[in-house]
Parts: sequence; C-alpha cells; structure tokens
Amino acid sequence: MTESGRLFSTTLAIIVIGYSFYWYRELGPGDVGSSEIAESEILDHIRYLADDERAGRYPGTRESKDVISYLIKQFKSFGVNPGGKNNSYTQPFSVLDGVELGSDNKLMIGDNSLEIETDFMPLWFSGNGSFSAKVVFAGYGFDIKDDSLTWNDYDGLDVDGKWVMVMRHSPVRDNPHSLYASHAELHKKMMVARDRGAAGILYISQIEDSTLLPLHYRAGYSNAGVPAIHLSNEKADEFLSAVGKSRQTIQANMNNALEPVTFEIPNVIISASVDLKSVYIRAANVIGKVTSRNHKFRDEYIVLGAHFDHLGYGGPGTGSRKPDTTAIHNGADDNASGIAGILELAHKLQSNRHLLKRSILFIGFDAEEKGILGAKYFVNHPTVELSSIVTMINMDMIGRLTDTTATTGGLGTSPLFPHLLDSLAENSPITLKQDQAGYGPSDHAAFYTKDIPVLFFFSGFHSDYHLPEDDWQSINALGAKQILDIAYNIIIHISRLPERPVFTSAGPKEPTKIGRGRFKVTLGIIPSYGSLVDGVKIDGISNPNGPAANAGIQKGDILKALNEKPIKDIYEYMNRLAKFKKGQTITVTIDRDGKEKEFSVTF
Repeated sequence: MTESGRLFSTTLAIIVIGYSFYWYRELGPGDVGSSEIAESEILDHIRYLADDERAGRYPGTRESKDVISYLIKQFKSFGVNPGGKNNSYTQPFSVLDGVELGSDNKLMIGDNSLEIETDFMPLWFSGNGSFSAKVVFAGYGFDIKDDSLTWNDYDGLDVDGKWVMVMRHSPVRDNPHSLYASHAELHKKMMVARDRGAAGILYISQIEDSTLLPLHYRAGYSNAGVPAIHLSNEKADEFLSAVGKSRQTIQANMNNALEPVTFEIPNVIISASVDLKSVYIRAANVIGKVTSRNHKFRDEYIVLGAHFDHLGYGGPGTGSRKPDTTAIHNGADDNASGIAGILELAHKLQSNRHLLKRSILFIGFDAEEKGILGAKYFVNHPTVELSSIVTMINMDMIGRLTDTTATTGGLGTSPLFPHLLDSLAENSPITLKQDQAGYGPSDHAAFYTKDIPVLFFFSGFHSDYHLPEDDWQSINALGAKQILDIAYNIIIHISRLPERPVFTSAGPKEPTKIGRGRFKVTLGIIPSYGSLVDGVKIDGISNPNGPAANAGIQKGDILKALNEKPIKDIYEYMNRLAKFKKGQTITVTIDRDGKEKEFSVTF
C-alpha cells in the first residue's frame, strides 16, 4: 500500500471510530446492539441473588444492601437511568422490624421479685407501663357467643382494673379445625380482657408446654395498651399452689367438662413494669427508568416490578414454613427469579427503546415479605405522577415452571388484557392460565388499590416455597425465559397503544379472609397494612357505594374504634370486623387531621 493509501485508511478509521463513539455517548451503552433474554444470564443473576453470601436478602441487612448495589450496577451497565427522586436509583423507607427489651422490665408477686427471661416475658404486642393490682383467673379467656358455640369465662367475674390470668390454647388444642381454634390466639384473648376493663393480662401454659415464650416480633401488631406477660411454668405453679389450685386440675376440669373454671385470687397483689422498644430498619426500593423518545407519550409509564427481599435466616414471625429452624432461606424462586426477569427485560427494553412510545419504570421492591411494604410505600410516595402509570406488571416466582402452564393474574383489571394475552401468547410454547382478580399476595396489589391496571406473572407454588430448600439448582431457566418473552411483547404492545388501558375493578381490594373464617361484611375501605400509626390508616375507599363511603369516611382517615371498641392495629380491626353481620348498624370512630369524629355505619 502506498503512503497516501495508508494515510487515507488511517483518516477513515479515525472518522469511523469517532462517529461510533459519538453515537455510543449519545445513545448510551444499552442502545449499542441488542440484548436478547438469555437462560444463562437468568441463572447468573439468580445464582448471585440466591447465594448463601446474600443470607436470604433480609431487609436492612448488609447483604440486602449488597443486593441493592448489584441492581444499581446492572441498571447502569444497561444504560437504564435513575428513576427515583433527585436522580437517585433508591427510594429509602423505614420498616418496623421488631421489639426488644428495654431497661425497666419488672414483675413482683407480693414481695417476691421475678427474673426477666427466666420467670416471665412480655409478649410482642404488650403495652408499656407500670401498675399494681389484684388478680382474677378467667379460664381460657374466652367470650364466645355464636350459632355453634357458647363459652364465656367472664360471666359474673369482676375484672375491672385487675390482672386477668388465663390459660393458653384451648380445650382441644390438637385439632386445628375445632370451634375453639380461632378464639385461642394470644392477641385475641388480650382484646377480650381489655374490653372487659382488665388492666393487664397474664398467660400461663398448659401442662404440655415446657418453655417460656420468647420475645418474637409479629409483623403488623402494635402496642396493645395493656401489659401482656407470659409466666413460666415454675412461677405459675408456685402462684396457683399458694391459693390451693394447680394447672393440671384446672386444665383437666375445663377440658373434660368443656366449661369455664374461674375464680378470684384474694390478698395477692402483682406489680409489673413493662418496657419494650420498637426496632426499625431502613429498607429501600431500587428504581430505574427508560425514557421514551416519543414526545406525546413519554410522560406515561409502564411499571415493571419484582421484589428482591426474602426471609433471611427464617424463624418465628418471618413467614418461614419451618419457623423453628434457623437456616438461610435463599429464595431462588421467591423472588430472585422475578428480579432476574426484571433485569433481563430492562436490558432488552433499553436496547430497543426506539420501539417504545411510553416510558418504563423498573422497580425492585423491598420488604414484600413483610406485607408488600415497598410497593405500598411507592404508590403512596410515587416518583412519577401516579396518574401517569398506565399499567403495572409484576414478576413473582417465575422460575419453577413444571408443566408448561404459568398463571397470569389481573386479567380483569382492563378489558384490553384477555384478548391481548391470547394473541401474544398464541405462538408461545407455554400456556398462560388466566386469573381475573386484581388483588393478590404480591406487589401488584398495592397498584390495584390505586385503580391501576395490573398483570401478575407466576409459575406456581411448589414444595420448597418459604423453605431453606428454595435454591437455584431447581430453577427452570427456559421456563422463565418463555414467560419473559411474553412479558416483553406485552410491554412493547402496551407502550405503543394509541390509548392507555382502561381500568376496571376485578374483585375486592383487600383480603377477604381472617384466620379460619371469612368476613360476613365489609366496610368498603382499603386498610393500610404497613402503617405505623396508633389505629388503622385508611389508604383508600374500595367501594364508592360501600358502608364507609356512604357514611362520609374518607381516604387518609385513621380508624380508631368500631362500636366503641378500640382499634390498635390491623389485626384488631379484622377481629372486630369479623363479629358484625349484614344489616347491622355500628358506630365508627376515626381520627381526621387530629380530631376524632364518629360516623353511623350500616353494613
């Protein structure tokens, strides 16, 4: 080659390189080439997220923060921009994660001082405070009156301003389907005692139980307003023996006769001080954004979400199906699979953003296992106008496809969805089972309560659900890819619609079950399951023609009492609500802007 030829070639190469660099800089790394959804990449993400080093991705832990950093790193590598406030990828929020003993926990029976954690233990829902009072024994602590069962341990018993001592469990504790089972919860027994005027409640164990209840936090419960304390078997036996009674005889008499055993305990004063401290952790959603170049629709958004948290090391109150086992719950399917799907879709959608008319928000939700708290926080503190979100698509447990059939929920939330899903899944190797309901036990429920159309992809439950055995080796990466291929086509299609999907209601916007029973009535509200207020915050009105709406109750009100019975948390609300019948009129007390108001409500 001649010198002039070499010079021309060099000059041309520089121009080409410079031109390429310009377009790379302008478009971002995600726009260079195309990124197809790959089984190997799905597995790579899941292996990282579900590795033992992530320690089960419990919110607020160092390992959870490592996961957050990983998601941000992936978004950046794809060219996905920050979707949070102030150009941030994260949306931090606080979560009530437990209670711990303070410095002032005391219990004295007469002149005898008992030892904390050995002789007695406050329970997770106990109120704080100090008081001294006499004691009455109230059997199992029941006040039951319904069509199939009557049992009242408080009949003729004066408990006002006194300690109430009750036995744990029920007469037929080994039968989970017994009529007594739904009344045997410790918290429910406390509510009954408090309603009767008791100043505090003491629990003693049946003879089958040997250990003192530990201070394990249960999510959703709050300060009950009265002390709630469990006595050790040794101290309970000493106490009852001093008044000529025994646990064995009391239990045998109640269980054999199926009748209450109650009595006053004279000349004994019990003094107690309870000091429990709330423990909060900092969680965070991770939010990325791909902005459309279409000026007409770029300010409308499709939200693509999945939760990245799991159960940590398990244990009581975490949701583990082995609550007595301490082991890393890796959550490969629940929900490392969903997060891997979000990452793969983020990469492909960013690479093909020229196809998008509407913009996309990618959200990794935290604290889903604690009551979809991350999703609820987002819809109450959105980083874009909530009205600009046209659809929310949720990925939760998409990694264990077994028989080529997956489930898509939320089909009833827009008339567009059934036909769209049928047409786009027509040539897919998998079959999508359609579920119409908008509400469900995952993050999309928070968006459905805000009248946003939702779709929920789910490959099905399995025997490893919420167990330490949910590991990456059982993941069906091909099945996950096939679900993601359908989701990608749906996202592209919705993004290019001339009109946004129309929202339609598809079932209730709150759970319809409580324990083993069902609600006979509904207030027509959306109660907050993650609120930290005293009472129950109303996140929305689920039925504009329902009892609450007709009475004038509004979104943002704080529910304080039903029929003059106090409401401290979501569980008290559900227990109270379960007692009412259709046609019944009650008084509802709410707090609105710091002022209490009463409403007459008819179911």
